[in-house]
Amino acid sequence: MSDIVEKFSIRLGKALAIRNMKPVELHEKTGLSESLISKYLSDTAVPRQNKINYIATVLDVSPVWLLGYDIPMERVPFDESSKKRKKSFNKNKRLFPILGTVKAGYDYLAQENWIGYINLDKEVSDPENYFALQISGNSMEPVLYEDDIVLVHQQNDVENGQVGIVLINNEEATVKKIIKYEDYIELIAFNSYYPPKRLTKKDNFKIIGKVTEARISKIFE
Repeated sequence: MSDIVEKFSIRLGKALAIRNMKPVELHEKTGLSESLISKYLSDTAVPRQNKINYIATVLDVSPVWLLGYDIPMERVPFDESSKKRKKSFNKNKRLFPILGTVKAGYDYLAQENWIGYINLDKEVSDPENYFALQISGNSMEPVLYEDDIVLVHQQNDVENGQVGIVLINNEEATVKKIIKYEDYIELIAFNSYYPPKRLTKKDNFKIIGKVTEARISKIFE
């Protein structure tokens, strides 16, 4: 059952009217061609995920609302994002934000970091603890390819041999199979070109989630 209640074209028209913005102004602010915006408004084209968040930012609306889902139109302020994200997604246990990257030092689940959404066929009992992540690079081929989507359950540990999300040195997180030993862990890439990476207690790392499901990159097409 679809959670979309309105077409993208309708939501885009509403957002333009609410912001008192003409299509030509959206063209000037986003750099998207006027003909493409016209196609969006006439429902003959829908933007890919790399344009959705940009359009939503210019219009100051939620990118997921813009896609037609039944959630509040307003973008969530940075300092209230986690709290309001839980409230809005609790009523929809099948819809989750997709992040392009995960970094330390800020709320990576803030709405401005979303690049799209994923809609599951099944409900989960704790939707506030899930997010999705877009794969970058080829270290997990041939299982996961660049731009594939993984659904992640937020947790600070995983069982031995599970695929998890690990944040290293307060930089971007990586998706790897995690093998545990008494004094260290190894991050295993599925691509044999990449050797295992050993991390000890002295290394600055933390597990932030477990991969529970994967989707191919064609999800948006």
